[in-house]
Amino acid sequence: MERVALLRTSGRRLLQRCGRPRPLVPAASSSAPRRRLTSSSSAASSCSSSSRGGSSCLLAAAAPLHLHAAGRYWPLTAPGFARRLSVPAVSTSPSPVPSDTDDVHEYAAKLGFEKVSEQVIDECKSAAVLYKHKKTGAEVMSVANDDENKVFGIVFRTPPKNSTGIPHILEHSVLCGSRKYPLKEPFVELLKGSLHTFLNAFTYPDRTCYPVASTNTKDFYNLVDVYLDAVFFPKCVEDFQTFQQEGWHYELNSPEEEISYKGVVFNEMKGVYSQPDNIMGRVSQQALSPDNTYGVDSGGDPNDIPKLTFEEFKEFHSKFYHPSNARIWFYGDDDTKERLRILSEYLDLFEASPARNESKVMPQKLFKEPVRIAEKYPAGQEGDLKKKYMVCTNWLLSEEPLDVETELALGFLDHLLLGTPASPLRRILLESGLGEAIVGGGVEDELLQPQFSIGLKGVSEDNIEKVEELVMQILKNLAEEGFAPEAVEASMNTIEFSLRENNTGSFPRGLSLMLRSMGKWIYDMDPFEPLKYEQPLQQLKARIAEKGSKAVFSPLIEKYILNNVHRVTVEMQPDPEKASRDEAAEKEILKQVKSSMTQEDLAELARATKELKDKQETPDPPEALKAVPSLSLQDIPKKPIHVPIEVGEINGVKVLQHDLFTNDVVYSEVVFDMGSMKKEHLQLLPLFCQSLLEMGTKDMDFVQLNQLIGRKTGGISVYPLTSSIKGTDDPLTRIVVRGKAMSTRVEDLFHLMNCLLQDVQFTEQQRFKQFVSQSKARMEVQN
Repeated sequence: MERVALLRTSGRRLLQRCGRPRPLVPAASSSAPRRRLTSSSSAASSCSSSSRGGSSCLLAAAAPLHLHAAGRYWPLTAPGFARRLSVPAVSTSPSPVPSDTDDVHEYAAKLGFEKVSEQVIDECKSAAVLYKHKKTGAEVMSVANDDENKVFGIVFRTPPKNSTGIPHILEHSVLCGSRKYPLKEPFVELLKGSLHTFLNAFTYPDRTCYPVASTNTKDFYNLVDVYLDAVFFPKCVEDFQTFQQEGWHYELNSPEEEISYKGVVFNEMKGVYSQPDNIMGRVSQQALSPDNTYGVDSGGDPNDIPKLTFEEFKEFHSKFYHPSNARIWFYGDDDTKERLRILSEYLDLFEASPARNESKVMPQKLFKEPVRIAEKYPAGQEGDLKKKYMVCTNWLLSEEPLDVETELALGFLDHLLLGTPASPLRRILLESGLGEAIVGGGVEDELLQPQFSIGLKGVSEDNIEKVEELVMQILKNLAEEGFAPEAVEASMNTIEFSLRENNTGSFPRGLSLMLRSMGKWIYDMDPFEPLKYEQPLQQLKARIAEKGSKAVFSPLIEKYILNNVHRVTVEMQPDPEKASRDEAAEKEILKQVKSSMTQEDLAELARATKELKDKQETPDPPEALKAVPSLSLQDIPKKPIHVPIEVGEINGVKVLQHDLFTNDVVYSEVVFDMGSMKKEHLQLLPLFCQSLLEMGTKDMDFVQLNQLIGRKTGGISVYPLTSSIKGTDDPLTRIVVRGKAMSTRVEDLFHLMNCLLQDVQFTEQQRFKQFVSQSKARMEVQN
């Protein structure tokens, strides 16, 4: 089971990361969740969401050039467009449900729930009710709409006091069998007989999240029951071997051999701590917040994980995995009464607990002066080590929670600074030649206090201070001069388009909303607020229209960054000897452990090691396997969801049209067959695709081009698609040009796509050199 650890992900309460190019080198931060499972697929094809969600499924085809369009654009009388299939769209516009809310509230009261608040959220076409379980204080958000992709999540606030990794190890361990499902890994069995669209778990620095999703109602409730039983009644709190397996243990195969550390989380975090970007993110966050829970690592420091005892592990679960400390989320078109009935069967088994108060996260007080930190990271011997430094400047933006409009304005500012290749902070840093790639993820606001981080990697030792000086100078110039009107318009259009579109791709929409809401809810603030962007968006637009963008954004730069002394600059120094020193130190500790043991102790450890391995290799008995719920053929719809398709031709080019409800957004893909390319040239395709978007055309430089794309469309991307083909050594190779726009702007969309394909100028050698450096930096991280 793979984990994605310490990577910046959805750092937005009100905004998604709209328009920002995927980092060539992922910016690391322990503010993001660690993910346990990797099963989050919904279908074999690349569908952006279920058809009811109002998005489209675009399938690449193997032809010299194909054009795919979804939405209502292509006229049925277009020249050469032959209609082969004509079927009405299967999706409809979502609307809030249910209508019998009074009856639901009466039923909730009988089950022991009281209504705290009820709101219609127009932004996601939902009716949402916040309930409180009177006996335990557990809070439940019940979001009703007609989205068939139903989502459940239970989240516990789990702030650690040290870096032994208790939250991370518990997240693994509770999924290793429970009271009703006594298997070693019930979730592996669930994968075999479930129609889930998401099955995962996240460990954040201050909370642990267990979400599932499915479009099949019976399957959905099966998953909910397994998750509730896992978190409230796990076998791991009574099973020392699960703690050893998932956390850490000494391993000794025979008394004559050397002792070693083993454990799923221990091994995983050793890998995390070997990656420079992850080390940078960890050091930055802990240095920004040294006095609260963010000053330690919830994932676990390999040096500290072996200090964790089984008693501490059990106590942490007993304390924090309690309904009084839970926030529970339901979303979708299922019966709201059934949601509460299932929950009551579990929650009623508990009494109230002080866990909610004991788990509160206290804010970090702001520094009186900036801080500088230098850390070493393990580096290989190859290349010039003096040019492999990293530097990142980080700010903690506020001691108190920010109001919604300020948060939204900071999100817009972040996009203006870093959101596109043409954004000034991003562009000037890369063009400076001081480093190879950007590090730091800009504004991150998933935790209690927002932060801002920016820097470079691949920096020469002599240029460390120059990078920090350049960052401050760029920000100072932007505060004094403001942003170009075209840039502001482009960011406004891009972010507003993304908010209104609410297209989360294969990621369940209800889960995206849950994570957004949780950014406030987990800190005892209003869980509805992050879901309702319309009013603050209009207020922000009105302020910009009345006062100008400079009057809005310049004070933010000055207050939260330039005049903010809570600043930490982290310098990462390459050290080719660090890995070997760390390994030697670990071996010395283990050598001392062994020398302190008697022969009887060593024999017992060898026996325990064999016993644990035997348990891991022994399959679950058939009666235990039967306990895991699964679907029968009768539970699966006999007819698949129909995606309407019309196949036609324009000027010799095959055209596929999907007539779906997309909220008036047109999605289009142009697919080019690159099969004639020589295999040795395939590795150049990513650089070619990047050049199409970032070189500029004969009439526009790349800044103007990117601004025009942002102003007129919802975004255009160009990327390579390669895949092996069964039965042949020749790969399938395509270049995909993907774009989206409102139907009224579709001519602009295709004009800009044509500009990228026909008018790009491959003349800026210095920019191409930047692309190569960024690609090199990315490959170094991946390796």
